[in-house]
Amino acid sequence: MTPPLPALADLEVRDRRILVRSDLNVPLKDGEIQDDLRVRATVPTLRALLDRGARLAVCSHLGRPKGVVVEDLRLGPLAGRLEELLGSPVLSVRDVVGEEARSACASDAPVVLLENLRFEPGETANDAAFADALAGLAAAYVNDAFGSSHREHASVVGVPERLPAAAGLLLAEEVERLERLLHEPERPFVAVLGGAKVSDKLGVITHLLERVDRIVVGGAMAFTLLVAQGQDVGRSLVERDRVEEVRRVLASARERGVDVLLPRDVIAASSPEPSAPHEAVELARIGDRLGVDIGPETAASFADAVRDAGAVLWNGPMGIFEIDAFAEGTRAVARAVAEATRNGAYTVVGGGDSAAALRQLGMTDAVSHVSTGGGASLELLEGKELPGIRALRRQGGATT
Repeated sequence: MTPPLPALADLEVRDRRILVRSDLNVPLKDGEIQDDLRVRATVPTLRALLDRGARLAVCSHLGRPKGVVVEDLRLGPLAGRLEELLGSPVLSVRDVVGEEARSACASDAPVVLLENLRFEPGETANDAAFADALAGLAAAYVNDAFGSSHREHASVVGVPERLPAAAGLLLAEEVERLERLLHEPERPFVAVLGGAKVSDKLGVITHLLERVDRIVVGGAMAFTLLVAQGQDVGRSLVERDRVEEVRRVLASARERGVDVLLPRDVIAASSPEPSAPHEAVELARIGDRLGVDIGPETAASFADAVRDAGAVLWNGPMGIFEIDAFAEGTRAVARAVAEATRNGAYTVVGGGDSAAALRQLGMTDAVSHVSTGGGASLELLEGKELPGIRALRRQGGATT
């Protein structure tokens, strides 16, 4: 078993400025937050620290400004929402480690919101001087940004080398929830995988083959698996350079007795546009069209495979769910995962598009856990130790 993460409760915080790496990478439009899930997710950690007498310096990235200031990617618009959720004043500053940030962090302000980390080129480069400056703002460090913990960035791996550090409540829960699937899943354990590219999920599939009883594959990634089995998939998206690798994975699944369920029918369209003519057809009748969703027969069989599960991992939609006409397969899986949860199954939705689909359907609370990290949850499920988690575990008990 992996060693425990240094706990928030063991960190000395009273009357100290604590640097909290949060994940506030939320969609903004005209300065308005479109989805505040990640803001709300980090509030329990911030509230717990404030209740113990800490003063906070909250840092996060937003978007990909690539080391330069991009006005539309400033974190200032998030300060008001944080203030509402925390019930505490939030002082937003317009730099990361400059004079304004240093002055604010040296003051009695209960919460300082630093500017977008990625305005500084030293963040993504894990530059030592930038990590020194960031660590210099505080007496201790908390990582609550699970969704960024797969990045070897200064705020994720550099700072915990320089300060007493602990895992935030969100990060600790994410790791516990996902590692439970890997180490002690209830049976049968069913993995439902979707999305566009099989190359993004091959590592997960390979790692899960030793653990799952059944793998259900939808989305465009299913077409590469179908081609590997000799099926015609029309003009559907196929990663031709991955077909041989997929054949080996499918052979390994057979050897291990793991069922792999693939689409038997699809929603076939002339193009991936909302106005494109489309119909449900058996795979053999796809012709020169492309698959944009699993068909109703496949949706029913996938739902049956999920309903009787003891544990479910769902990562990736079954079709182009952003388009209503191509979203029914994803809806069917979401309903089945929710039903499995009601029946006592342990169900985890692995961030990214599948989490967005759940939110779109108003079903976020209908599963055991929705991960806030897409890429991070995938890497953890591949069996990798995330750099941010490794950095915390390395410094172990240095929490005072």
